[in-house]
Amino acid sequence: MLIICGIFATTGFLNKTEMDPVLSSMKHRGPDEGKDVRLNHFHLGHQRLSIIGLDDGIQPITNKGETKWVVVNGEVYNYPQLKQKYEDKLLTKSDSEIVLKLYEDKGVDGIMKLDGMFAFFLADDENNTFVAGRDTLGIKPLYYAKDENGEYVFASELKTLYLMTEDVYEFPAGHYYTPETGFVCYREIQQPEDMREPDQEAICETINDTLTHAVKKRLLSDVEVGVLLSGGLDSSLIAAIAKEHYEGQTPLKSFCVGSEGSEDVLRAREVAKAIGTDHYEYIYTKEELVEVIRTVIYHLESYEPSLVRSALPNYFVSKLASQHVKVILSGEGADELFAGYDYLKDYNTTEVLNDEIIRIINSLHNINLQRADRMSMAHSLELRVPFLDLKLIDEALKIPAELKLHKEGQMEKTILRRAFDGVLPESVLWRKKEEFSEGSGALDILEQHANETISDEELKTYQQEATVELRSKQEALYYKIFKELFPSRSAVETVGKWATA
Repeated sequence: MLIICGIFATTGFLNKTEMDPVLSSMKHRGPDEGKDVRLNHFHLGHQRLSIIGLDDGIQPITNKGETKWVVVNGEVYNYPQLKQKYEDKLLTKSDSEIVLKLYEDKGVDGIMKLDGMFAFFLADDENNTFVAGRDTLGIKPLYYAKDENGEYVFASELKTLYLMTEDVYEFPAGHYYTPETGFVCYREIQQPEDMREPDQEAICETINDTLTHAVKKRLLSDVEVGVLLSGGLDSSLIAAIAKEHYEGQTPLKSFCVGSEGSEDVLRAREVAKAIGTDHYEYIYTKEELVEVIRTVIYHLESYEPSLVRSALPNYFVSKLASQHVKVILSGEGADELFAGYDYLKDYNTTEVLNDEIIRIINSLHNINLQRADRMSMAHSLELRVPFLDLKLIDEALKIPAELKLHKEGQMEKTILRRAFDGVLPESVLWRKKEEFSEGSGALDILEQHANETISDEELKTYQQEATVELRSKQEALYYKIFKELFPSRSAVETVGKWATA
């Protein structure tokens, strides 16, 4: 079994000539250091992005007897609490080692103790078995396959697995896998057992406390942390909370990109000035936006139109942030939790609204969360999403629908805005929601380029082929590039689809 950087594995062994391109395909996910170890039954490798345990956290990590080994992609946020029980057994200061200790202590049931964003592979060399797992929401990516010899293969990205095999599948979020059990769902988002009373003041206090705690958890790092700041409500709230609780040696840094004169850039400046971050921005040109489309789709591993459109500015802001920090916080997830999408106003009971919210949260792993992970990791930047904290999700689902729904006299996410009254300027706190790609000035540029590139005949052909509806030449262009980069049919089948129920 072989596993590399965030997860790559095959029940066999690779020689150096085979290993080098596999490691290279993942190096953007972990450029700081790399290592591989060949065991009796497994061949483990890892490319590391050093965040916690800088000096001794190189992976693969083993136990004292070198009978069990683990590689982990992501972060375990409750590591400080979990490590207290295993303090005398830990060999490193890395949060990743706690996955190994939990397995030694509790077996696969230990996975339930983890709070974080992660994909891992644990090799039990002593018993010739393994466990692969992925976090509840699929914030960190994981794919699996079997190679031509019938050996299992796991990896964080499609491009790595396609060096080994043609048929690739997405590893389901919230599951673990062992050869003995197959896939097992260890945790999923469900309807809450108890709903809250419609006490607006109490609910606002809970939201404030829970989101603040979620942000503080995600400031855990041995390296500098920054924030993405588009100037909208969600990223501005995360930035303001982080600014209040950040304990770095330098001021908290914030980052924004856009085209010249775009609303995102202007409003982000306003927010940065109001909360006091050390603000950075980058103005991209039309030519730069067009030039980077292919690179973005290569890293994104999707052609879903809305995903690609939003990924383009995300790519530039991740590039900007990576020049200054190694960890970034994002406002991803607020629209899902607090019913920010306009169509949700038609879901007028709490149970029905929650069913739809749970459905879209459970679909994020291969749409919005895929974009967030891939665009940041393309620049060796770790992105964290406080709004998608499991405790906050649970609390948000307990809020009665009438306090969340967008309706006459109540704009979207009103309850969230009221929970942080006074934290942001009124002009920001009550700003109407705007899509990132629209706010950053991207849509017109992309549409013009696609109309000049894709013929009417090509559009018709791609519309018949694609598994996602293509409504324009811009969307057909994304599909064309994706097929050139990932010609396997199984790649198309992994593409997430944004759709209302």
